[in-house]
Amino acid sequence: MSALLTNPQDMQELLESWAIRGWLREVDVALVRFLRAEVPAMPSALMLATALVSHQLGRGHVCLDLQAAIDDPYMALSLPPDSELVTDQDNLLQPKDVLQQLSISNWVAALGHSELVSSDEGNSPLVLVGHRLYLRRYWRYERQVEAAITSRMEMSEKIGNSLPLEKIRDTLDALFPEKTKDKTAWHKVACALAARSAFSIITGGPGTGKTTTVVRLLALLQSIALTTGTHRPLEIRLAAPTGKAAARLKESIAGAIGRLPDLVQSNQELKESIPSEVTTLHRLLGTQPGSRFFRHDARNPLSLDILVVDEGSMVDLEMMAAMLQALPTSARLILLGDKDQLASVEAGSVLGEFCRRADRGYFTPDTAAWVLKVTGQQLPDDLIDPQGTLLDQHIVMLRESKRFEAQSGIGQLAAAVNSGQPSVVREVWDKGYPDLAHLQLATLDDSALTSLVVGTSNQSNSPPGLTKYIEVITTERPKIDSSREEFDRWAWQVLEAHGRFQLLCALRNGAYGVSGMNQRIEEILKRHNLINPSGIWYEGRPVLITRNDYQLALMNGDIGITLPYPVLNERTGELSWTLRVAFPIGEGKQIRWVLPSRLLSAETVFALTVHKSQGSEFEHCVLLLPPKRNPVLTRELVYTGITRGKRWFTLISTGDKVVLEDSVTRTVQRSGGLFRAGD
Repeated sequence: MSALLTNPQDMQELLESWAIRGWLREVDVALVRFLRAEVPAMPSALMLATALVSHQLGRGHVCLDLQAAIDDPYMALSLPPDSELVTDQDNLLQPKDVLQQLSISNWVAALGHSELVSSDEGNSPLVLVGHRLYLRRYWRYERQVEAAITSRMEMSEKIGNSLPLEKIRDTLDALFPEKTKDKTAWHKVACALAARSAFSIITGGPGTGKTTTVVRLLALLQSIALTTGTHRPLEIRLAAPTGKAAARLKESIAGAIGRLPDLVQSNQELKESIPSEVTTLHRLLGTQPGSRFFRHDARNPLSLDILVVDEGSMVDLEMMAAMLQALPTSARLILLGDKDQLASVEAGSVLGEFCRRADRGYFTPDTAAWVLKVTGQQLPDDLIDPQGTLLDQHIVMLRESKRFEAQSGIGQLAAAVNSGQPSVVREVWDKGYPDLAHLQLATLDDSALTSLVVGTSNQSNSPPGLTKYIEVITTERPKIDSSREEFDRWAWQVLEAHGRFQLLCALRNGAYGVSGMNQRIEEILKRHNLINPSGIWYEGRPVLITRNDYQLALMNGDIGITLPYPVLNERTGELSWTLRVAFPIGEGKQIRWVLPSRLLSAETVFALTVHKSQGSEFEHCVLLLPPKRNPVLTRELVYTGITRGKRWFTLISTGDKVVLEDSVTRTVQRSGGLFRAGD
């Protein structure tokens, strides 16, 4: 090994220089300083690994995959970041130059002889498992999640043996009266398997009926509870990771309850036992200001029989561990989510880890026989495998989308991207679907971008831009002495019009990221006299809440619009205009009007990251790809961006088509070890 890898002081100085360049976070290097102060003999190779494992947490990885870092440092670590131009004239040693001097055996050996690293329980700050290096807290989260899920899965046989099978068969037939010829009724199968499980996952893409399925599942479980045992309804709670996702689930649940078959509609007690109120996970568990801990935990568990969590892909590892700790041992957990969507912003890809084999089923013959007995449904032979794991038996993937019709380009493109084959993606583009557009720009100064952003306001058959919502602000504004209800109605119209168009970015920083595009769009709208950004706060400014604010009842991901609002001058008794930010509240089209000065964590949102768009839908969704290869560009990101569009989808690119094709062939490879004991 080089002198750098054997001289701790040289390594310390190199890591400091990487932090100055912005390649590492200051917290990454601070961790190295702290551990080196505790153990002065800390080896250079461990200093490097410690900085990188901390860096990986900031990128959503639970651990550092040592082998991946050696094999492809840029794609595994994103160091230096894509926004950083590094030339041959730079004297700064890059991570790839350091890592290519390491072999996996040497690196593992260097880490294994330190009092700072252990391979199992203990007090060391770092844990090494095979080629995966963890900060202990995240290693512990993984073990807690695995243990809690395994314990619940092992209860399935006991639950299954206690079920009244004839009652389940009759109720399932009544809940799913639709006849499916030559097709597996996956919704019915999902309900049956979840009914015998203390833990279950129902996954599927947009429009596959996850909400409809879970409402019928709850009807099945409540029907059993009301007619057997204690004859009391089960206590059910519904939750989602964000306020926006919770609001969407509430709306979907209410609609699904209204579509329940006559069996439920005619039974008022059964119908009323299915809840429609939805909360965020933070509210459910009870946040404690200034602490990462929650009011509900293993010592103070939640009071419920069933917990349903939607948008499971957005739940990070730490939150999953906290949620499982707070669940009573007798409670059922039902996760809903799209396994192909992006993982959570925070560390972990929990739903993706659970569902990595879901496409191919891996149902055991015993599971298939039980499903046939209870539902009359024969599982496809190619999804049955005697080697299926216990986890495989608790996951059902819904496979047919009703949101996208057969002629929908958006649906075809999403499926093509998920195939991982660039040739299939090209075939979809070549078919010329009217709901798809690919805008190839020379630069971001291209007038075509301006036309797309501004859009039209009076052609219902054309993809909308931002003009319409700004027109609603000016043309529909109530008189200053109008009622609160009229202002709420107007603000709701503005918010609806704004939600018709959204530009999504793969990156956060740089010209092609949210920061650059927000500024560019603001300038475009100003040139067209659509807005007048004379200060930070101005009429028409859309803002995104970036941190939960329970005092204002605003959640991370909520979007509001800055609008004029009348305020009474107590001295003169006259009304005058002032600015307030209007946020929607629930389904009743009510509005919360907030003083801009009270919004401590808000940013302009003409452009939005794909991550932040999860749980949302837009009439016209536009996805901007950067011009060159980047570690964040993955199949999941492109798929998530495409499926945010309800009626139109536009892809903007300024680079070679290989950028899109490379994205399609690469999946999110977040480092982690959930249910990977044999890896």
